Amino acid sequence: MSGSTFGKLFQLTTFGESHGAALGGIIQGCPPNVTLDFEQIQAVLNRRRPGQSALVSPRNEGDVVEFLSGIYHGKTTGTPIGFILRNHDQRPEDYEQLNTAYRPSHADFTYDKKYGIRDPRGGGRSSARETVCRVVAGAIAEQLLAHVGITFSTYVDQIGSCRFNSTDFFSMAHIDQSLVRCPDSITTEQMVDLIEQTRAQGNTLGGAIRGVIHGVPAGLGEPVFDKLHAELGKALLSINAVKGVEFGSGFDAIEMTGSMHNDSFTEDFNTTTNHSGGIQGGISNGMPITYRLAFKPVATIMQTQTTINSEGERISLAPRGRHDVCVVPRAVPIVQAMAALVLLDAYLLNKRLSL
Repeated sequence: MSGSTFGKLFQLTTFGESHGAALGGIIQGCPPNVTLDFEQIQAVLNRRRPGQSALVSPRNEGDVVEFLSGIYHGKTTGTPIGFILRNHDQRPEDYEQLNTAYRPSHADFTYDKKYGIRDPRGGGRSSARETVCRVVAGAIAEQLLAHVGITFSTYVDQIGSCRFNSTDFFSMAHIDQSLVRCPDSITTEQMVDLIEQTRAQGNTLGGAIRGVIHGVPAGLGEPVFDKLHAELGKALLSINAVKGVEFGSGFDAIEMTGSMHNDSFTEDFNTTTNHSGGIQGGISNGMPITYRLAFKPVATIMQTQTTINSEGERISLAPRGRHDVCVVPRAVPIVQAMAALVLLDAYLLNKRLSL
C-alpha cells in the first residue's frame, strides 16, 4: 500500500491495523541531539486514547508507546526513530458480520474494489486508530518547534448545531477542562447535552475544530505547488472523517469586498486584521496561522441499516461494536499533530531550525 508516508524532510511512515497486534511508525529526518520529553509524548497520546470519558468509545487501550530505535540516553541520534503501540483490547468477533457486508459511508466497498481484499476488523487500515502513530510523531515535532517559539492552540468550536465563535489562543490546560475540549463552559454544557441526547437515539454527530498557531515567522512555504496552506490542507484532509478545511476568513470571504478583506500592514510588518490566516501567496507572513476543519458524523450508528453485501444483495445490518457518538473531541490532538508535522517540515526546508 502506497500513501503511508508523510513529509519531505521530517518523514513519518506508519503501519498497522485497528485490531492487529500493534500499530507503529518510523520517523526519518529528525535532527540529532534533541532531548525528548517522553512524559509529554505520552500525555499527548492520552488525550487521543479511547475510554478517557463517558462521552467516547469505551475501548480500553493504554496507547503506551515503545521506542525501538533512534534514541540513546533520551536524545535523538539522527537515525530512524522506530516505535510501536500494542493493541490489547481487540474484539474481532464484533466484526464477523462485516466479512462480506459493506457498511454505509465506510471504506469497506472502496478497499475491496482497490485491493480485492480487506481487513473487516474495525476497518483495518482505514480505521481512525491509525492516527495514534501521527500523534507520536506530532508530539516530537511539537517539542522541536517549541525551541523556536512556535506554539499551538487547538480546540472544538462546534458539535452539531452548538458553536463557539472564536479565533483566540487558549492554553491546553484551559481546553482540557472541558469534556469536549471546547474552551467555553456554556457551549461545553450544550455540547455534552447534545451528545448524550444523540447517543440515546443511537445516532452520531459531526463538528468542527479550530486551530491557532503562534510564533510562525514570515517566509515559510514553498510556491507554487507546495504552498504552506496547501500542505496544511492535505495534512488535515488526510485525517479520518474530515470533509473540509478553511484558512483565515475561509468561506466567509465570499460575502466580503476587497476593501473589507484586505489585511493592511503596520510599521512593524504586522497586519491590522488577519483575514489571510497568517498565510499570503502560500507563504507565512508572521501573523498567527488560523484554520478550521469540518468533521462529518461518525458513520457507525447504533441503528439497524439497510445496505448490500459483496454479491450486491440487499441486507440488514445490525449495530455492533464500541464507537464514539462524536469523534471531534478526541480528534483535537490528531489535528494538532498534523499541523506540527507540516510546520516542522517547512522549517527544515527553510533551513531555519537551529537546536
